[in-house]
Amino acid sequence: MLRKIVSGGQTGADRAALDAALASGLPHGGWCPRGRRAEDGPIPDRYRLTETPRKEYRQRTAWNVRDSDGTLLLVRKGIRGGTRYTLRCLAEAGKPFLVVNPDTRSAEDDVLQWLEKHSVEVLNIAGPRESSDPDIYLSARNFLEGLLAAVTRML
Repeated sequence: MLRKIVSGGQTGADRAALDAALASGLPHGGWCPRGRRAEDGPIPDRYRLTETPRKEYRQRTAWNVRDSDGTLLLVRKGIRGGTRYTLRCLAEAGKPFLVVNPDTRSAEDDVLQWLEKHSVEVLNIAGPRESSDPDIYLSARNFLEGLLAAVTRML
């Protein structure tokens, strides 16, 4: 069962994943661009992320896909930008993924079943940045706190 959350540290869904992991006590990590680059400035040190050799976002995206058992994409609007690139990396790597709207009540059960079906221990969580979907952080954070509480109860 789930033992670690990884994410790239960008604002929005990525940062919500890391904060939910911290709040739940679940280990977290992942790759972030060199210089801890994000749209709001350097990613805070409280997040246990490892910098990639390059500053580009694509390298961290590909490496987080590569180093996880599956990816959960939290999307409320259409898939574009970095989230679209994540799907491309998933297809190339042949890794399982699930796209859910964090505002949908039934999504938690769907994710729990998917995690079990694919024996996901290291979960990459991704989605849009805050500037492309305002309030995605809050939506994703609320959803993930409920999800991780359910995972904890199952352990």
